[in-house]
Order: sequence, then C-alpha cells, then structure tokens
Amino acid sequence: MAMGKYLQEKQFPFLFLLVAGFMCIAFFLLAFSMSSYPSEFQKVEKEDVKSKHGNNIIKHGDARPDLWQHGQVVAQNKNNSTSNDKRPAEIEREANQVTVDGTQKKNAEKVIVESTRKQDAKQLAAEDVRKQGKKSIVFRRQDDPGLNWVPCQWNGAADFIPCLDNAKAIKRLRSRRHMEHKERHCPAKVDLPRCLLPLPDGYRSHILWPKSRDTIWLKNVPHTKLVEYKKDQNWVRISGELLVFPGGGTQFKDGALSYINFIEKVFPNVAWGTRTRLVLDVGCGVASFGGYLFDKGVLTMSVAPKDEHEAQIQLALERGIPAILGVIGTQRLVFPSNVYDVVHCARCRVHWHGDGGKPLLEINRILRPGGYFIWSATPVYRDDQAHRDVWTAVMALTESMCWTLVLKTMAKTGVGIAIYQKPTSISCYMQRKQQDPPLCQEDDIPDAAWYTPLQRCIHQIPSESSVHGSMWPSNWSLRLEEEPLWLKYTLGSTNGSSRDFHKDTAYWRDVVQNLYSHDLSIDWSIIRNVMDMKAGFGGFAAALIEQPVWVMNVMPIDGPDTLPLIFDRGLFGVYHDWCESFNTYPRTYDLLHADHLFSDLTLRCNLVDTILEMDRILRPQGWVIVRDTAMIVKQLLPVMHSLHWHTNIKITQTEENLIVAQKGSWRPETEKVFD
Repeated sequence: MAMGKYLQEKQFPFLFLLVAGFMCIAFFLLAFSMSSYPSEFQKVEKEDVKSKHGNNIIKHGDARPDLWQHGQVVAQNKNNSTSNDKRPAEIEREANQVTVDGTQKKNAEKVIVESTRKQDAKQLAAEDVRKQGKKSIVFRRQDDPGLNWVPCQWNGAADFIPCLDNAKAIKRLRSRRHMEHKERHCPAKVDLPRCLLPLPDGYRSHILWPKSRDTIWLKNVPHTKLVEYKKDQNWVRISGELLVFPGGGTQFKDGALSYINFIEKVFPNVAWGTRTRLVLDVGCGVASFGGYLFDKGVLTMSVAPKDEHEAQIQLALERGIPAILGVIGTQRLVFPSNVYDVVHCARCRVHWHGDGGKPLLEINRILRPGGYFIWSATPVYRDDQAHRDVWTAVMALTESMCWTLVLKTMAKTGVGIAIYQKPTSISCYMQRKQQDPPLCQEDDIPDAAWYTPLQRCIHQIPSESSVHGSMWPSNWSLRLEEEPLWLKYTLGSTNGSSRDFHKDTAYWRDVVQNLYSHDLSIDWSIIRNVMDMKAGFGGFAAALIEQPVWVMNVMPIDGPDTLPLIFDRGLFGVYHDWCESFNTYPRTYDLLHADHLFSDLTLRCNLVDTILEMDRILRPQGWVIVRDTAMIVKQLLPVMHSLHWHTNIKITQTEENLIVAQKGSWRPETEKVFD
C-alpha cells in the first residue's frame, strides 16, 4: 500500500495499474495453490473394536450380490468412503507432472500403466483423470512423508511381538493362574514402539520348502534351548550351521510319520486327507506332526504359547509349517465354532479338566459335530494313582459333554492314545441326568472369538441347515469349490449366493493365473508362507491350492464373518483386528495380500502402524500385494518407501490400484545386505 501511495503521489498511473495488476495475479495464484492442499487429518472418534466378532455375522437377507466385489466383502450400511480423510500437505505436493494416455482393454485385469521405482528414486503416485473423453493417467512425484526410522535396541528386540511382550501390562496382572500372562495385552498407541526390529546376526535367505521341513539356518532362529531340553526326544539337533528336525517328538518315538500312520491303522475312520482335512494341533512343539500331515493332504494349524521352550512357533514357521501363537487360558481361541475335523493333543500340557473343564469345552466349541479329539498323554497309558485321577476326571467331563470314547489303545513304543468323538445331535444333552456343564445361553454367540471370555457351558449342536456346522462337508478336495448348503440361506436368495460364491472363485483363479503368476515379477519359487489379510470367501487361497504354499486367511473383525465358509472349503484362518499386532514372530511370512483392506482401516487405525506391522512379520525379500483406491495408494507409498521397500504400481481398467512391493534387508543401523 505504501508503494501505491508513492506512485500516486508521483503521478505514475500507468505504473500503478501495472503493479496492482501483478499483485492481483499473484494473490490469485497463491489462493488457488493453497486450495489444492488438504488440511490436517480430521480427528475421528474410534470405534470400540473389542466387541464380539459374532455380532458381525451375516444374517439372512443382510447381504446383496453387489456387496461382494473382486473377492472383497463389503459390510452393509458401512461408509467406506475416504473422501473426508485428509492427507498431510507434504504427501500432496505436486511436481514434474507428466500425462500418459491409456487405452481400453477387454480384460479387466490388463495392466494399462506401470511405473517402476528404483531404489533411490522417488515414487510416482497415479491419479486418474479424464480429458477430452480419453482416459489419462497423471503421475505426480511425491515428497517423503518425513518418517525417520530408528532401530529397536532393547534385548530381544529381534523377536518382539507387541501384544505378547507388553511387560508393563503383564506385570500389572492380578493372576497368572490361567495363563493370563501368555494372552494378548496390546500396548496403548502412545506406547507402541515406532522403530524397526533388527535382523539376527548372520541372518540369511531361508531354506526353501520342502527341504525346510527338515533343516533351517541356525542363525535365522538362534535359539538352542530345545536342543538341550529335548535332546532325548529327537525334536531338533544342531548340525554345523543348521538346525535339523528328525521328525521326532515326545510321543513320536519312531517319528511323526510313523505316529500318523499308526493312528490311521488303528482307527481308519480318521481317513487322513479325505474325511479329515483340517486339524488343530494344540501344544504342537516344533510342529512336526503338522509338517508330516502335508504328505497326507491334511492342513494342520499348530498352536502353542510363547513359553519357556523358546520360539517353538518361530521354528515351525521358519520350517514352512502353519502355526500361530495362542493359549487356552481365559479367552476363546480365534477360530469360529464347529470348524475343525480333528483336534490333536500329544503331551500338550493343557489341564483339560481344570477350571471347571473350560479348556475342553473350548475344544468342543471349535470341533465339528462328529469330529475327533485325539489325546496322547501319560494319563491315557500310565497306571499310577496321579495319572488314574486325571483320567477319571477327564472321562467324567467328556461323558457330561456327551463325547464318546471310540478308541483307547497303545503303540508298540509304549505310547497310548485315546480318541473321542463329538456328538452330531442335541438329543444326548437333553437326556443328561444333570445339566452340568449347562447349555450356553441363547445370546452366547458361538462364533464370537475376539477377546471373548471362556464360558463353562456347552453350545448346542446346529440342527438347522441354515447354520454352519449342521452338516459334515464333502471329502477333500471336493469341498474346495463346493458351496455349503448353509451359505445359500445365510446370504439370502439361493441364486444370488451361488452366483457370488462361484463368481468369486473364478475371479481369483483368473487373477492368480493371468496376473499374479506372470505380470507382477514375483519370484514364487521362494514363497511358502502366505497371508491373505482380508480373506473374504477364501478365493485367493483356493486359487493357490496347486502351489507349494499354505495361506493364513485372516478375517478382520469389523466386517462380515465369512471365516466359517473358508473352513468349510478345507482352508483355515483366524479372526484379527489390524489396528493391533498379529500373533506371530517377526520374519515369518513370504507374501502378504491385502485386497481393499486399508480402505476399511482409515477411520479406525493408523496406517503407518499397520504397514510397520507388515514389515515386522514379513521376511526379508518377502512380497506385498495391495489392491486399493488411488487415494489409499497415495497414502501408503511414502511409508513403504521410507522402509526402503521396492515398489511397482499397476493401474487396472477396473479403477483399482495395485502396489507390488518387496521388502529388502535394510535396517536403519546398516546398509548391509544378507546372503
């Protein structure tokens, strides 16, 4: 204004108008550029995510065909829009704008644009625009999000599991009588370490399956307590730089395979690989039982706590055998009801009759009607008073639960087994002289399994065909692509549910065969342990069935519950909330698949923490496939780059954005790459 007054006083009207014009243009450009920058993230009140997952079960008429898109399950009446989610200004700055015209493709999965990021280059984020009726892709170079990672430097950081290693919470526990200290105690967000876990000294690329079943690198899992503690039981031994697993176990004196064959010989009804497809191995040790059942066409979920045996689940996963950390303590296991064909316990150190029988009642919840509980433990075959007392207590409990003892025998090794069968109807429950344990209340949802306390009660056997668990599924492998009868009732109209189920199966088969297997530059030969972070119908896992991989199907707790369907297909998985850490050790998965997962998490979770958790559980050289909207992809890419992941972007004709990322071995304290 002073300058304008000066010009007027000097009677330079032309210069005054010229300067004033430039100032107006400058203010206009500044206002326009500022309008393109979003404000800070809006504060959103978080939902209570520790509700029972069973409340999200799809009920009759609750789902429509349009809710099932590209293998993802979209919750009804749920606003998945991220239009109100603002990104920080540093993620939105634009530079070096380049326009590339694309063309229409008949195949929806044909990639029309691909951008490859070199290790030290800044990633291009893609944004769809339309100009003059043509489809164009505008690439905008993004700034770094400002994440400066530091190494985690406390003792044991290399094996850190946030929700199981929360020392402060464990110290505050009033009791450890029921294994409370082995259960989940997730830290508050302010206490969650924002650092990167170090690699064990000497870490190297894992040995590939099937050789890994028998040998792994010692320095990848540098824990040797089991070698000494179980040296007489043939669990594991050291051979130079290797840990060798001969296949033995406390109850497997002639090896796990011999034990497996013995069970089928004395009890042919178990029918490994046909009638019996899914097994839960409780207190699994190093999971040799599950490892050798692969040869029989059986998929085994091995579960054990993080305990004094030191890293038994980590050893199992390094071997390429499905396993998860868990304990039968005060809360339900993270599985639906009526889904396992067999539950196995070989000296699993669970007091089945303790706490009023709650541990065995939990097994009753997850075991299919007509399924078998195989118990191989000293009370079965030792005759001293202490063991007789345990046997008597367990027999009284199983009889009150209407279980039938179908076999009790002993192998030539001196190891005995007892096999019980769960009933297939509710008639026995009604005929009991004493209703103890009682039947569960009607409002007790049997599939509720996320932070759900154990109850001393028996869930009724499903009798209506509209409820999962009412019928035994077809033999393997017919059940993989066979739609269960109950699904037709659950999803509404028979035609609609059939169309969606089979459409989903065909869709993922096409994606895996024509895109994932060939066009993404993924080296599938090194992949064994796979996780589908939002599994839907399980179509992605079904499409990989011919590959030498296994898939952990994860069902997010805030969406519709289709996990029982996945089990009925002969696949398995768990419930989980991706705002928290997963119950596994670091460096245990080779590939993580996230189909429209992050769109659902934006209102509840910090996406940086979710990516950090993925980095924790992913092996070096492991892969990530993310399918989501362009807006979500823009938020994820800078975080991935800050972790030095190598990323490719693919944009499909269906408006989806694909991130294909590979984790390296970079850690903040070193640039050294392992062998």
